[in-house]
Amino acid sequence: MSESQAARFLTNLAQALATMSLYRDGHPARERVIDTAFDSLRELQQGDARPQFSFLGYDVVYGQVALRELKEWDWGLRLANAGVQRMEFDTLVERDEFVGFLDEVLARLTLHAVDSAGRSQERSGAIKFGAIGVKGTEGIQRVEDILPTATIAYFLGEEAETVRWMHDEVSGGGKLPLMEAESVVESLSVAMHGDQNLIIPLLQLKDFDQYTTTHSLNVCVLAMALAEHLGLGARDVRAFGVAGLLHDLGKVRIPKEVLTKPGKLTDAEWAIMRSHPIEGAKIIYESDRQLDLAAAVAYEHHIMIDGGGYPGRHFHRECHRASKLVHICDVYDALRTNRPYRAAWEPERVLKQIESGLGPDFDMDAGRAFIQMMEKWEPRVAIVDEQTPLPQPAAMPAPTAARSAAPVSA
Repeated sequence: MSESQAARFLTNLAQALATMSLYRDGHPARERVIDTAFDSLRELQQGDARPQFSFLGYDVVYGQVALRELKEWDWGLRLANAGVQRMEFDTLVERDEFVGFLDEVLARLTLHAVDSAGRSQERSGAIKFGAIGVKGTEGIQRVEDILPTATIAYFLGEEAETVRWMHDEVSGGGKLPLMEAESVVESLSVAMHGDQNLIIPLLQLKDFDQYTTTHSLNVCVLAMALAEHLGLGARDVRAFGVAGLLHDLGKVRIPKEVLTKPGKLTDAEWAIMRSHPIEGAKIIYESDRQLDLAAAVAYEHHIMIDGGGYPGRHFHRECHRASKLVHICDVYDALRTNRPYRAAWEPERVLKQIESGLGPDFDMDAGRAFIQMMEKWEPRVAIVDEQTPLPQPAAMPAPTAARSAAPVSA
């Protein structure tokens, strides 16, 4: 389906731009994402020789079709604000020209003083981009009122598989694959915003051996939803999502017989289990010190507001706001999941448990906001597995939109 390929290309394009801002020319990570984006353009052009895109605020238009799976995609707004309101690709695009295009777009995104007024809006090469050039906005209809809507089935299989691979990499002594983690968060964000209203896709556990993978994905989604519900900006929402994704990363260093034990843990086993916040913080910090927020959340996500929980500290200090949010999301998903020693709790029971713990265990403001969010958005929660498309939310008259792409974690 060309719409799914278009959405995949735009997501890969955004990933390429994000990665290029972090790595120098010639870096393997940089070259890899450029290749991925270029290959996805080539794939798209097999069915559409001259793809065209327009970015109208939060609306992403492919040809004459509004991509609902990219509704409120923040990269569309970023590109539009940088003067890239449209993009057109001819059949003769070569990789070198594509890289030059990415470099100029990145310059527009990162250098606020760039004057695009003096540059030609039409390119002589195979790639054209610039302003749409409408004379005014008075009387112009909203794009969803005049264009048909594309829908795409969304699966979490690739995301879950990527999380497992990330865990295996770290468990084998490798560094945390940061690019893949960010790709997972980007992918989940697209899935959540596949419609005008937020959707919360939660993965259903089928095999307890995969609990850490499933739980990490769900906490990531819940943390982003809560951050957005609280009015945080897109950058903070993504940062909280990465932190939620990696909060249990230290469990890769817990022996499997302890991690998956069906019965009650002994005191010695509990001591091992309670080491995972410290181990996770170490892994993240040693992999990339720019992930200091994720490292802090990994360390603090089992610490209660009254100072209880673990790891123990000599001096009481307040945890980071992200840790408080992830702590709530962590408990919610853990209680609503089937475990070897108990059945999953109903969502209402979990929310009452969180409410009863406001103050000593959970942050009052964050906890109340989470309860309010889940009660308000309960119809927006979609329980899925790795193969089943994201189902249509009960409150929506149209099919749910989203995308299949990128990776997820802990």
